[in-house]
Amino acid sequence: MGTPEFPDLGKHCSVDVCKQIDFLPFTCDRCLEVFCLDHRSYMKHSCPKGDREDVTVVICPLCAKGVRLNPNEDPNITWEKHVNTDCDPSNYEKATKKKKCPVPRCKEQLTFSNTIKCRDCNIDHCLKHRFGPDHTCPGPRKLPFMGFLSSSSSRKEAKTTRPNKASASTSSSSSRWSNLLSSAEAGISRLGNDISQKLQFSSSSDDGIVELCPQCGAKFSSVTTLVDHVEKTHERNKKQNQNHGKVTVDVCPKCSRGFRDPVDLVNHIERDHRGTSKA
Repeated sequence: MGTPEFPDLGKHCSVDVCKQIDFLPFTCDRCLEVFCLDHRSYMKHSCPKGDREDVTVVICPLCAKGVRLNPNEDPNITWEKHVNTDCDPSNYEKATKKKKCPVPRCKEQLTFSNTIKCRDCNIDHCLKHRFGPDHTCPGPRKLPFMGFLSSSSSRKEAKTTRPNKASASTSSSSSRWSNLLSSAEAGISRLGNDISQKLQFSSSSDDGIVELCPQCGAKFSSVTTLVDHVEKTHERNKKQNQNHGKVTVDVCPKCSRGFRDPVDLVNHIERDHRGTSKA
């Protein structure tokens, strides 16, 4: 057996009738014997351990479930265990009944490859009736607030048609609505008055001449009040600064000319700038 270069090349088949030499023999994973190409299967060489890991499943005709047969157990005993424990005849229709297209007179069975769910009605249909007009789709669902608006409009119509049969709840709700409306109107009127006053003030300030104090920026309606303010307020500060040895200079806001005496600054504004201190 073999050649001088490869003495272990090839083996004889373990079947007594065969004993054929095979240079590429097969080793059985159950009985660990060597066989030729013709006797490599469990059935061909009658392997005594070939059915230990064999998986055989029988479909139950009552519940359409798969029952696995144990090689070391009688199939009748396995069947009786299944009937007494797991068998449920109500599951037969669910397992065997195939889903069909809900469109009338359509006998197409819905499978994984030909099933499409409509986005509007969320119902499965076949490829032929996948569009809305083909399966009379009712359309997309209405939003919740649309129904609320329609119900409120219908209630208003019922109130107008049958005012004599209004209940206490409707009267209380109408009174609440009237109170809300009156408060809203009052708030709007107040807001309008405030806006009108602000507009009038802005227009009067734009039309009339407002005098600005060059030192503190205070506003005055006339030049005389501005002079009085300067003499009363800033003259005192000037005298105090002179007592402390400090000299203050007032600058004209238009021409940037300096004056030590605020009265001279006011006279300068009236004479050279037509009585206004705006820049």
